[in-house]
Order: sequence, then C-alpha cells, then structure tokens
Amino acid sequence: MAVVIESEVWEPNKPLYIFIFVSCFLSIYFSPRTNSRATAVFDHSLSSAFLRFQRSFLLLFSLSSGIEGLWSVFGEYELKYYGMSREQMVLCLCVGCAASLCIGTFLGVLSDLIGQKKVCLLFYMLHLVVAIWKRVTAHPSIWFASICLSVASSIFFFGFETWMVIEHDKLEQRHDTLNDMFWLMTFLEAASHICSQVLGNFLVGRSGDQVMFSLYNAAMLLAIVSFIYTTQRSEEAPRASTSKDYWTSFWTYVLADKRIWLLSWSQACLHLSIAVFWVLWAPTIIADGREVQLGFIYPCLLGAKMLGSTAFPWFLNGPLPLRTEECLIYFFCVMGVVLSIVAYDYQDIGILMVLFCLFHASAGLVLPSLARLRSMYVPNELRGGMMSLSQAPANIIFLFFLVQRGYYQKIGNSTIIAFAAVCLFSAAGCMYMLKQSGKQLHHNWHKL
Repeated sequence: MAVVIESEVWEPNKPLYIFIFVSCFLSIYFSPRTNSRATAVFDHSLSSAFLRFQRSFLLLFSLSSGIEGLWSVFGEYELKYYGMSREQMVLCLCVGCAASLCIGTFLGVLSDLIGQKKVCLLFYMLHLVVAIWKRVTAHPSIWFASICLSVASSIFFFGFETWMVIEHDKLEQRHDTLNDMFWLMTFLEAASHICSQVLGNFLVGRSGDQVMFSLYNAAMLLAIVSFIYTTQRSEEAPRASTSKDYWTSFWTYVLADKRIWLLSWSQACLHLSIAVFWVLWAPTIIADGREVQLGFIYPCLLGAKMLGSTAFPWFLNGPLPLRTEECLIYFFCVMGVVLSIVAYDYQDIGILMVLFCLFHASAGLVLPSLARLRSMYVPNELRGGMMSLSQAPANIIFLFFLVQRGYYQKIGNSTIIAFAAVCLFSAAGCMYMLKQSGKQLHHNWHKL
C-alpha cells in the first residue's frame, strides 16, 4: 500500500492584509503635524496653484508607478512564456543592468540640462515602444526590451522626484509640504504596484491562449494616457546654464562636497540591497522544495513598505527629537541585521516573512528620508545628475554578482545577501559621519 505524503502550500494569513491596511490608515489619520496642520494633500490653506500641481502630479506618478509595476509582476513568468532558459534569463538581467550602468547613469545629467519633463516623456516613450514591439512581433527581442525597460527604470528613479522638487520650488511653498510629497510618493508607488498585480492577474487570467497580450495592451494604454497628460502640463522654463557652466557647478557643489559623497554612497547601498532582495527573495523562501504562494506574499511586502512610509511624519514631527540622519542610522542598521539573519539561512517561512516585511517597512521610511537629505544638501538644478550617478556603484556591484553567480556559480546567494547587509551597515556609518559634519557646521556657525 502506497503512502501519500500531503504537502501544504504556505500562504500568509488573510487578516494580515486587513491589519496592514488599517495600520496605514491609522498612521496617516493620527500623523503628527507641526502646528497641528493637516496632511499636505488635504491642507486647503495652500495655494490653489500648488494644490492643482500636487494632486495632478501624484496622479501622474501613480500611473507611472503602475506602468513600472506591470512589467515587474510577471518578469520571470514572461521569460518562461517565450521559452527562455535559465542562462538566457541571467543574460537578460545582465544586459538590463549594463544598460542602466552605461546609459541610465548619465540621463540624470541630461535631464538637468534639457528639463525633467522631456526625460519623463522619454520614460513613457520607452514603455510604449516595448509594449508595441511585444504586441506586434511574434518573437520579440527580450534583450531589446530589457534595455529599454532598464533605462526607463533609471529615469523613474530620479526623473519624477527631481521634476516635483523643481516645480515645488517654483511655486514657493512651505518646506514641510515637500517632505509630505516624499513619503506620499513612496506610499503611492507601493500601492500602484499592488494594483498592477491585481490588474495583471485579472488580465492574464482572462486572456486564454494569448496570455501576455492583454498585459501589453494595458501597458500601452497607460503609457499613452500618461504621455498625453504630461504634454498638457505647463512648459518648463528653459535652462539658463550651458553644459560648461553645469559641470563647473556640479564639480563645486556635488563632487567636491564630502557630505554628498556620503549621501550618494548611502543611496547606492540602499539601491543595491533592494535589487539583491528582489532577485533572491523567492529562491530564499522556496529553498528545500517548500511550496509557497509567492503571489500572496508580494502585496504583503509592498503593504509593509506603505506602512513604513507613513511612519516618516512620526519621526519628522513626532515626540522623538531625532534628526533625519539619526533616524537613518537606526533603520539602515535594522535593514542590515535583517539581511544578516536571512544570509544565515533561517529556515522557518513565518520568520522569513516577518523579516522581509520589516526590511520593506524600513525601506519605506528610508526612501523619503534620503530624499529629504538631498533637498538639504543638493542644489535642485543638479539633483538629477547626482541621483543618477549615485546608481552607478550599485549597478557595477550588482552586475558583478549576476555574472559570478549566474554564469560561474562561484558565490552563493547567502554571500550576496551578506555583502548587501555589510553595505547597509556602511550606509549607517555614512549617516553617522554626515550627522557629525552637520554638528560641526552648526558649531562653526555659532562661533562666527
């Protein structure tokens, strides 16, 4: 008589989704504000011009995040759909990473010179080209699509934030409204990715044999709507500085400033750790042949990121008198400890789930905090170049890991995760040095 061994497919408890949603709502509703002001989105004391810009920009950013999310949700599934082997998938990742390094690194400088709006339009054009290419071609070039989407992701990282900051500065609004925009962008990005997963699952489930075509149609439609909506916005003021003047200013205010080097390395470490996580989190969870509903875990991680972003006002205006640099020291250390435990290969899925949610909640707080520091230290007209160049170290290291792990099998997943943890601890050290340099400047100012 044969023995049947039943295997249980692990998935998060359904009340967890309700808990995250309710926690986000309560965190926003009871969020502490300076002088008891309401959240900037609902603050009617602001000028009507700024409110129109604020709400239209957040809508546009949400649509853009949704486009990014549509491609990321079914990344590996799509590659398998076109019959790609594991080696070809690794090559596809390497090509995309190399494109981000060689092209995306310098697009921030270009955006500072020609205007952020034009580069954001390029973001939509790249997504539109990829969607049309995959829709009309029976066997589309995955490498061409990978290059376009990787360059678009690089633009997404710096383009919209820089555009928003410059427009905010032109409208001469309070600085606290800018801080609110930072955490709202992080919150809406994660929420839009969840909506993209829901939409993608719905479209793929109804498309029958043409599994991916409906997804391409949705990406095409969103890109067209966003492109038209962006072109209807007011024109940017022409750049007054020439290329020579720009590089002179960039050297003086960015490359020659140790504080911006510390900030850039911290951003690179965060970028690397998030990239490593999204490549290795699924293999880590399904190790030893465990069966897991990964599609149910994905929204939990993004929900944790949303919850972390809502904590930003609590640390900025709450009862704890913490500077932004101090807050980042603690949360970079938390993220480093989480990845260190994961690198140790903890086997319990429930514990891994808690660790992954803690990692994303911390990332949700760190992202707007770093954006706030950029507003303090980086001139607006140089912000795009600084942000895109800060991606270069992370892309170099990540490409090295892809080659060494994907092709030569010389290093293990745990080694890569441990290195990302070390980078996060170094980012915490950079924030400590940045805090000390800020204290020194404050001390010298009082001596004058």
